[in-house]
Amino acid sequence: MTTKVALIGATGYNGADLMKILLRHPHAEVVYLGSRSEDRPRICDVHPSLLGMTDMIVEPLDMEKIAKRADVCFLGVPHTAAMEFVPTLLEKGVKVIDLSADYRLKDPALYTKWYKHEHTDKANRKRAVYGLPEIFAEEIAKADLVANPGCYPTSVILAAYPLIKEGLVSSSFVADSKSGVTGAGKKLTETTHFPEANESVAAYKVGVHQHTPEMEQVLATVSQRSTKVTFVPHLIPMDRGIESSLYLPPSAGVDDDSITNAYQKYYKDEPFIRLRHGVFGRTKDVTGTNFCDLAWTVTDEFVIVSSVIDNLIKGAAGQAVENMNLMFGHARTEGLL
Repeated sequence: MTTKVALIGATGYNGADLMKILLRHPHAEVVYLGSRSEDRPRICDVHPSLLGMTDMIVEPLDMEKIAKRADVCFLGVPHTAAMEFVPTLLEKGVKVIDLSADYRLKDPALYTKWYKHEHTDKANRKRAVYGLPEIFAEEIAKADLVANPGCYPTSVILAAYPLIKEGLVSSSFVADSKSGVTGAGKKLTETTHFPEANESVAAYKVGVHQHTPEMEQVLATVSQRSTKVTFVPHLIPMDRGIESSLYLPPSAGVDDDSITNAYQKYYKDEPFIRLRHGVFGRTKDVTGTNFCDLAWTVTDEFVIVSSVIDNLIKGAAGQAVENMNLMFGHARTEGLL
């Protein structure tokens, strides 16, 4: 069965990658592209990499058109904007996969604290399912609203989850992450301007990055243990990719075999997790793919784990399609391998 897809926010980086994946998906048909702008460009003029693949027009927003045409709508809009659209879409029977942060945090006070904006859709926030398939596949399959995870949290949670769940490490740890410039979105800022970002590495939002409570919430939920993540993100001069290095204090008696067995237990059948014991990967190894590569080593003081993803694929568009596959009964890998 074909899943008919609408996409709001098609002109951003995530929109480009979503289109590339959906256009090759054997069971998906893109039926609507929307933007908050009144312009009506062809999507291939906005993203020239789509030339020859589609000449669909990006239309002004129209919820009635979406409801008539689509089974599911991807929201690639800025944080705080998604909650404007979700209630109407759900009311009209359209399932939603939100790539913003609006439905990731369950506590409205946390959302207000970290995003400086009051959440106006509290009822739907409660019903949203966190879209990390390696952990929540069963819930995602039954959901009509999925909160697609952030890119940094995807890399960190996947690395930490089996170890914290099994009690092999402390639930208080350090995550040191590096991201390419596309992680900041398409809108130009002073820090992402080429002369500022090129040939430079910079830590930013240290101790105050909005992805911190997302990591802590999910890990605490799945482990039933209070979790504290000291998160230090860095901007590095490349287009895409994230490498997260985690430093987790081990529990007594934990050795390399314990860590290896935990990862095998949770991930041996996961199609997009590649376990690379002792072979620490590079962002180039996952560029353009939906894979997360995990490598680890055990020292006297820490279990050190490296997690590598493409921030625009496993960290956004690819994982969103993976969630769509679960929601509509397609194989999880459709369109992604």
